[in-house]
Parts: sequence; C-alpha cells; structure tokens
Amino acid sequence: MDANLNRRKTKVLLGLGFGGLLLLVAVLGLSGMTFLYQVEVRQERLRRDYVERDRTLGRLRTDVYLAGTHIRDLLLNPDNGGAAATDFMATRANGEKEIENSRKLTRAVDRTAFEQLRRELLGYFETLAEPLGWTEAERRLRAYRFTEDVVLPRRIAAIGVIDRLQGLSDSQMEDSAEDVSRMFASFRVRFLVLLTAAAAIGLALAGISMWRLLELERVSGEAREELKSLSAKLLSAQEEERRRISRELHDEVGQLLSAMMLGLGNLRASLRRGDTPEALHQCQLVEEMTGRNAKMVRNLSLVLRPTMLDDLGLVPALVWLAREMSRNESIQIQVDAAEIPDDLPEEQRTCVYRVVQEALRNASRHSGATHATVRVQKLDGSLHVSVEDDGHGFNPMVETGLGILGMEERIIRLGGRLHVTSSPNAGTTIRFELPFPAYEMSPLRTA
Repeated sequence: MDANLNRRKTKVLLGLGFGGLLLLVAVLGLSGMTFLYQVEVRQERLRRDYVERDRTLGRLRTDVYLAGTHIRDLLLNPDNGGAAATDFMATRANGEKEIENSRKLTRAVDRTAFEQLRRELLGYFETLAEPLGWTEAERRLRAYRFTEDVVLPRRIAAIGVIDRLQGLSDSQMEDSAEDVSRMFASFRVRFLVLLTAAAAIGLALAGISMWRLLELERVSGEAREELKSLSAKLLSAQEEERRRISRELHDEVGQLLSAMMLGLGNLRASLRRGDTPEALHQCQLVEEMTGRNAKMVRNLSLVLRPTMLDDLGLVPALVWLAREMSRNESIQIQVDAAEIPDDLPEEQRTCVYRVVQEALRNASRHSGATHATVRVQKLDGSLHVSVEDDGHGFNPMVETGLGILGMEERIIRLGGRLHVTSSPNAGTTIRFELPFPAYEMSPLRTA
C-alpha cells in the first residue's frame, strides 16, 4: 500500500512538473507571438502616421508655394487676374483643410508647434488675400513692393514653420523607434526570465526523474531479493505442509488401517473358533477405528480443499469450515454472510475461502483466540470480508509473517485490498475487499 501511495505521489509530482513545463513553454510561445504582433501593429501604425504626416506637410508646403504663385500672377498679369484669384481661393481652401487634417496627426507635445503653424498659415493666406480687393491701378503700383516685402517673407516664415514641424515629426518617429527598442529590451528580459525558469524546471524534472529511476531500480532490486526470499519461504512452507500431511497419513491413517487389518484378522479367528462375544467385540473395535479414520480423512480434506466449495458455493463452505474448526479446535467461530451470489467465479471463491481459512488458522494456533467472527457482505459493488478474533494480537508493522503475505498476494492478484488491524492484547481484525465481476448475478443466498 505504501508502494502504491509512493507511485501515486510520483505520478502526481511528475505530472505537475511536466504540465508546468509545458505550460511555461506555451506561455513563452504565446508571449513571443503576442509581443511580435504588438510590435508589428505598432510599427505599422507609426509608419502610417509618419507617412500621412509627411504627405500632409508636403501638401501644405505645396499650397504655400501655389498660393504665393497665384497672387504673384494676379499682381503681375492683371489681364488674367480672375483665373489667378479663383486658383488662389481653391488653394487657400485646400490649405485650410490640410491644416485641420494635420491636427489629428499631431501629438500633445507638438501642439504648440502646430498652433504656430496654423496661425502662420492662416495669417499667410489672409495676407495674400489682400490684393484681391485692390483695383487694377493699385495692383500695378504696389505689386513689386507687396511681393518683396510681404509675400516672400511670409512664405519663408510659413515654410520654416512647416520644416520645423517636419523635424518634430522625424523626432517623433525616432522616439517611437526608441519605444519599440525599449519594448524589445523589456521582452528580452521577460523572455530570459521565463526561459531560465523553464530551464530550471526542466533540470529539476530531469533530476527528479533520474533520482526516481535510481530509486525504482534500487526498490526493484530489493523486491527481487524479497521475491526470492518469499519463494524460498513458500517452497519451505509447501514442503512443511507435505511433511505434515505425510506424517498424518503415516502416523494416523496408516496406523489405523494397520489396526483395522489386525482387528479384522482377530475377527476372522474368533469366527473360526465360534467365539461370538469376541467376534462382536472385534467388530466394535473395527467400527470405531473406521470412524476415526473417516474423521482423519475429513480433516485432511479440510486442509486441502473441501468439495462443497465447488458443489454448494462459498457460504456453505465457510459454514462447514467454521463448524469443523469449532469441533476440532478450542475456538468458537460464527459466520455472518448475507446476499452473496451463488455463482461467484472460482478464483474469487477460492481466494475468500483460503484467506478466511488462513486467518482462522492463525487465530486458533498463534493468537490463542477463543472466539472469531467471519462476515461476508456485498457493499458498493464489492465483496467485503472480515475475520475478527479476541486473541492476544500482534504488531502488523513488525510481525508480518508468511501467512499474511500469502493473503495479500492472493487478494492483490484479483484487484482487491487487504487491511490488517491488530495490537497486543486487543485482538486482530483482517478485512479485505474484492471487486465483483462484471456479469449478471444469479439469485442471492442468505446464511
């Protein structure tokens, strides 16, 4: 039972270890995939924003140049003033629209530069619109000075603000690249920590597995040695049992048969002499010896295997065993069996009978018990059997003998479990469970 518990603990430990390692590897993979996806999304968003800002600033720069060109054409070519004015108004409207679009692409730290750009461009367009209200004479008179003193300086100022915002956009792109680099550095640290943990768990699992394999090899060697010792004890027990049966056959049955042969010889001699009283006496002696011989043969069959175990079933065999041992030994045995199927498989019948027989024999010969109770019942789909006695008891952890080992071997082979409860001067209780076979039960027997 301790070995089974250790095996279960080992399985749980290794299962948790390998499960944790697999979970950690899955976390590593998922974390790496998630991080790479986040980086990809972030870089794509940064690229789109940068390209859009660059295009917007390029269109603003173009609008600044076009607006100045249209006003210059208006001033220098009065004959084509209407077309130039229309083109200027369209360029101005497009520029103001681009200014609003650029607001969405500007970070909070760039709002000051954007407001300056917005004021500069709106002021630039407002200033360029001033010649639209002049007369033709005023345009000819003031064209050169307005172009030199107003258009060119304001255009240079507007282009400078656009270039400054372009520089801020480039700086923003560099900052974003640094953020991505920091993300990679953080991910490397986290990945290294998880990888170190996975390696540590893997090494721990390898060490535990190696230790467990060595331990199992050691236990297996001890089990082999114990199996050899148990086999030797079993052979010795078998030889001892054969010697006992042979001795009983020779000493008891053989002597009784010899005595019967002598008695029959005396009977024949008495009949020849016509001595009827002596002949009757010899007949009585032969009859008594025949009864003793029959009893001896019945006791030997009890030790070997009762025929009623196969003919009548388990419960009658147990009742017969209890009656015979109560008659021949100084112990009173009671059998309490209810709702036990008649058609239990032979292996289960034999197992229950042999274990009960060994337990009662130990109680009678070794524990000094005067009373014992055998209980057999069906509970939760299993056959539950117990043998209780009032003997002087023993310590199961120290004094486990060959009989209990044989019981446990029989029970475990059929998938059952054995429990031995005993202590000095407190009696002994042997309990075991056997699973019912998966087949239709016949009518139940009650004893």
